[in-house]
Amino acid sequence: MKKGLISYVEPGSAAYDGGILPGDRLLSVNGRKIKDIFDYRFYTSEENVSLELEDADGEEYIVDIEKDPDEDLGISFAEPLIDADRGCCNNCVFCFIDQMPPGMRETLYFKDDDTRLSFLTGNYVTLTNIGYAELDRLVKYRLSPINVSVHTTNPELRCRMLRHKGAGDILKKLDVLRKGCITVNAQIVLCPGINDGAELERTLDDLLSFSECVASVSVVPVGLTRYREGLPELRLPTREDALAVLDTVARFQQKALVKAGTRFVYAADEFYIYAGRELPEYEEYEEFPQLENGVGMLRLLDFQVCEYLRSDGRRLRKKLGEGFKRDVDAATGVAAYDFIEKLCRYVEREFPGLNVRVHRIVNDFFGHSVTVSGLITGGDLVAQLEGKMLSRELLITENMLRSGETVFLDDVTMEQAAERLNINITPVPDSGAAFVKALLGVTK
Repeated sequence: MKKGLISYVEPGSAAYDGGILPGDRLLSVNGRKIKDIFDYRFYTSEENVSLELEDADGEEYIVDIEKDPDEDLGISFAEPLIDADRGCCNNCVFCFIDQMPPGMRETLYFKDDDTRLSFLTGNYVTLTNIGYAELDRLVKYRLSPINVSVHTTNPELRCRMLRHKGAGDILKKLDVLRKGCITVNAQIVLCPGINDGAELERTLDDLLSFSECVASVSVVPVGLTRYREGLPELRLPTREDALAVLDTVARFQQKALVKAGTRFVYAADEFYIYAGRELPEYEEYEEFPQLENGVGMLRLLDFQVCEYLRSDGRRLRKKLGEGFKRDVDAATGVAAYDFIEKLCRYVEREFPGLNVRVHRIVNDFFGHSVTVSGLITGGDLVAQLEGKMLSRELLITENMLRSGETVFLDDVTMEQAAERLNINITPVPDSGAAFVKALLGVTK
């Protein structure tokens, strides 16, 4: 695909009025070549903009536009970044994509490590595939916050874990971001026996020294599938490993509260499940800065359910009436099963006519060590629920499906799974109100 190809021009926009058409290609703005979407946004923020373009026949032309400062031109590009996504140049010992089975759709094998996408979509990046000049451009354009996969600040260990000889300068790159006032959320994928123990403490100490730049740190357990032939030997955390991690996190939270006024570092929900410990209280997650990384998701859901029932429970009971009766099924992964089961029993007590059967779905597709709900496939769902349904409706979390679509990771569609089970499948958003309403079968 040609760089800068225009896919859409908004009717009535400055670009539309200037005669720019889908299929044309942007070459430069005010005489400057455009590297990516951030160059485009920066240079088109001026009041007078001169666009050099190439039409579908290869003819070049110029459009001069006078507009309000920061007014959008109304152009969308075939490549959202204008430039192609940057692939990963690492070969991490724990890479989940390397553990994918063969034969899946091509996009699942693409390793993204693009700092620009980190700013736009929240992806985690390692900073190994950009140099210091690119970091300076990131600072210039104020691309903040970004999410950085640190894993360890030990230079030699980071090179070994990422299997990239240039991965050891992470603290120098964080210093560039600190001096440029760029906010960073950091991630540590914890591999037992490699970057835990004293190495974890070293990493947290180093990151805490960057607390004016690094806003939060998550510690998440390594994910291992059954497709690891030829890959480095790794193991999942044991209960003892998880307890040690949680103790380290708690200790550093106290240090961070004194130094930075924030708990700073948070353990993923899975560590509490591995350890058999209660989740921290709602307030201990502060602003839930690492929610998308599986940190505090269960506690937030619990809080939202309780708050919603406290504020809307009476209205819902009146709406449903005294004769309310409903049977419904719900499916979740092994990790969250006990928590979701407990939450459903709580809602049942609030609404005596409700009867929920929660199904624990074991991940046969990726392997039983994969326990999160978001990696459940349609094939596993069908195979494990046939003949076991209480009702004709199954609730699933919408993160089992491809974003914006109704397709599971194994390319089984939600409609195909529903037909096989002869039921309706309802994807539920990650919110307490949506969870309660789905259980009760109400829409408002």
